[in-house]
Amino acid sequence: MSAESIESTERTERTESAETLAVRPAALQVHGVHKWYGAQQVLEGVELTVRPGEVTVVLGPSGSGKSTLLRVINHLEKPEAGHVSLNGEPIGVRRHGTRLKELSERAILAQRSRIGFVFQNFNLFPHLTVLDNVAAAPVATGKRTKQAARELARDLLARVGLADKADAYPRQLSGGQQQRVAIARALALRPGVILFDEPTSALDPELVGEVLEVIKDLAGSGTTLVIVTHEIGFAREIADRVVFMDGGRIVEQGPPEQVLDHPEHPRTRDFLSRVL
Repeated sequence: MSAESIESTERTERTESAETLAVRPAALQVHGVHKWYGAQQVLEGVELTVRPGEVTVVLGPSGSGKSTLLRVINHLEKPEAGHVSLNGEPIGVRRHGTRLKELSERAILAQRSRIGFVFQNFNLFPHLTVLDNVAAAPVATGKRTKQAARELARDLLARVGLADKADAYPRQLSGGQQQRVAIARALALRPGVILFDEPTSALDPELVGEVLEVIKDLAGSGTTLVIVTHEIGFAREIADRVVFMDGGRIVEQGPPEQVLDHPEHPRTRDFLSRVL
């Protein structure tokens, strides 16, 4: 590579680093997804559309299929029927005539980089510093040089209020701080959509607020978000759309004022009466 090309690449990386959260919101569609674990069906014909920049909050009792749905969206779980698409492109599969054929693991990993995932239990690398946890994925995918990835990581850590923790290790952080690092890591590849699987469930109650504030900031920036949570008040405040799942199916969805205040389905009413 010529010196001129290197200079151009570094200039582009610096510009992208400065933008930090200037993501390109993606449209997400779940098309008739079915999923079984052995003889147990955990998703039954799920249909869901999430528009670009929309915040969708998924509610429901334990075992209703919420977390499995997120894992299917990211193709961490392969559905037995149906598929997921991002901006019209099938995830994990490609069309072969009238059929869908599984992609190679390498191709799936490339697609997965466009879908951020924040897990319940952080899943940080314990042997890496906070900075290197955030910088790892852009380097591993070849999207940034090590230096550019570390600069981006510093920007992202500042965005989630952890600029002073760059050289710390995960074990030295509180649960809330670790989850904020996990959010910064999910943002490092500038995904079109970010999935949150009960991001506050592993936190002490006094730490929940700091994580929710970061997610609110993301929602305000126009990022497409799909959030599984039990925080009903948070759902009411942040969601464009609330989806209620039960028995592996979406039984009701709509604006939060409709689903949370005037639910139509008896199962939704029963669930909310127990948690509100």
